[in-house]
Amino acid sequence: MNAVVGYAVAADVVLALHVSVVVFVVLGLLLVLLGWAMGWQWIRNPWFRLTHLACIAVVAVQSWFGIVCPLTTLEMYFRRLAGEATYSGSFIGHWLNSLLYYQAPWWIFMLVYTLFGSLVVATWIWVRPNAFRGGDAPAIAVQQTELSD
Repeated sequence: MNAVVGYAVAADVVLALHVSVVVFVVLGLLLVLLGWAMGWQWIRNPWFRLTHLACIAVVAVQSWFGIVCPLTTLEMYFRRLAGEATYSGSFIGHWLNSLLYYQAPWWIFMLVYTLFGSLVVATWIWVRPNAFRGGDAPAIAVQQTELSD
């Protein structure tokens, strides 16, 4: 595989990762709300909830300061190295790009990210995550039974 193709593939991989993060943030909130209604306990996992909150917090803060997402910057870097001036590269790149990037004034993005982030923070009040356990990896509750002779 020559370098140009390798860079194009790297750009597509970064774009797929970027879309995965977006799906995690959006789907994560929907799953927390659905899980709350359905009584699912896994949605209270503190590692899941903290990761989810951190992802949307980074996005919102970036929008407040006008910072371009590092994943976008990395993808563009690889596309330039591949000689791709636009997103007209591969099929995967084209469709993932059309789902992820759209045109709107910057303040719309800032407002949407901030409101979405506020909703994620609100779920910490409505649907409280379980507490972290001191020094333990995330634990799954196991019911212990006594054995009798």
